[in-house]
Amino acid sequence: MSNLSYKNQRILIIFLFSLVPVVLLLTFSYLPVIKMFQYSFTSWDGFSKNMEYVGFDNYKTIFTRPEYFAVFKVSLYYFFATFVQMGLALYFATILSFNVRLKNWFKGILFFPTLLNGVAIGFIFLFFFKPEGTLNTLLDLAGLGAWQQKWLLNPHLINISLAFASVWRYMGMNFIIFLGAISSIGSDIYEASEIDGANRWHQFRHIILPSIKRILQLNLILAVSGAIGVFEIPYVMTGGSNGSSTFVIQTVDVAFKYSKLGLASAMAVVLLGIVIIVTILQRVLIKEEK
Repeated sequence: MSNLSYKNQRILIIFLFSLVPVVLLLTFSYLPVIKMFQYSFTSWDGFSKNMEYVGFDNYKTIFTRPEYFAVFKVSLYYFFATFVQMGLALYFATILSFNVRLKNWFKGILFFPTLLNGVAIGFIFLFFFKPEGTLNTLLDLAGLGAWQQKWLLNPHLINISLAFASVWRYMGMNFIIFLGAISSIGSDIYEASEIDGANRWHQFRHIILPSIKRILQLNLILAVSGAIGVFEIPYVMTGGSNGSSTFVIQTVDVAFKYSKLGLASAMAVVLLGIVIIVTILQRVLIKEEK
């Protein structure tokens, strides 16, 4: 009888500990998503008690007015920047997986931006790209004053500058993931390859890349999804002005600047659908090897 009571107590304790995160998950994740779908079929300003049901009118507005999808061209800058980001992260992860001097120091330097708040990074790069800021000062000191630009005022350079800031911020996370995957490769494999005359390039091509293929695919999915839903850096640095607005920034403006919460909810649903479709396509195109 005591054993049964002890088992029941353990089950009760496990249930209570599991109940808290489940309630938080339902309250702050699933419930808002359900309400978002509900609001997307209404015309609501976010304040009035009455919500007018409009059916699919919000979705018709999004798909029939090209300006809502025109901002996705800005995401292309971040999309191409993700390949630069992943390339640099893989490069440094590969180098620092071998015995090099000060490798722990370099690991800390590369991972440090990931620890910073996105708003803080936005303000750092806002000063960095100012006409009299850090970048132009360094160019002047290096004798490259002719290369000085108004980085955040030039429509042709603003999105490249913002994408560069995103690369600096998120590369550390990719670096740590790649480094963990590469470190899991047994040292005996490298030793055997060195006996066969393999150099570092051969080890990278024939050992490291095949071993971390699954991690590369995962990082690619996360990177593309992040490029579609980019928000923090451009919102903090420019507020979406001068041609730097993304779909998420536009959604926030529609909701809180123009008080069209129903339309903004429909835009959020469309963005969620796009991310899901892109993820499924990537999983189909990058099939798991049997």
